[in-house]
Amino acid sequence: MQVKTFSIEGPLLLTPRVIHDDRGFFNESWNRLSFAAALGIKSAESPIFLQDNHSRSRRGVLRGLHYQIEPHSQAKLVRCVHGEIFDVAVDLRQSSNTFGKCVSVHLSEMNHHQLWIPVGFAHGFVTLSDNADVLYKASGYWNKESERSLLWNDTELAIPWPLDFDADSLPVISPKDANAPTLAAALESGDVFA
Repeated sequence: MQVKTFSIEGPLLLTPRVIHDDRGFFNESWNRLSFAAALGIKSAESPIFLQDNHSRSRRGVLRGLHYQIEPHSQAKLVRCVHGEIFDVAVDLRQSSNTFGKCVSVHLSEMNHHQLWIPVGFAHGFVTLSDNADVLYKASGYWNKESERSLLWNDTELAIPWPLDFDADSLPVISPKDANAPTLAAALESGDVFA
């Protein structure tokens, strides 16, 4: 497995070894020992994933920026198994010198990349292909009371969404995401991490 770090500590871009032949391809998409090695920790310290999620979205759908606060926070391992997405993780750790900054990557069925998003980050993506299937493992169960969102186009976050929409054609977003608070509002209400 190849591991790429970012200028923000925590998230990792993981690329499993893919074996191609005339039948198609094979890759090991999850292995606890390999994942622990990628994180630089002992296998016993590796996060245990409790929930797998699968979303399908059409071109222009933007989901996020979602996260869960304590005591039901979640780390996520995200991959796109069909199509292509632009995936984003925003640092919500107040103690981090990169608080409010983001990492972004293209995940697709062709590159097989996976984005590791530790606890303390919000997550979102926009679909770039006609449709996309996104699978992600979560280290905690979904919990409605702990669920939070950030406004996807908060200017303070300066996320470089690869959108070519004009003012009359915004991405397709849920009402909840359209009305999500800004980073400043989340900070004021205490909906961030220590």
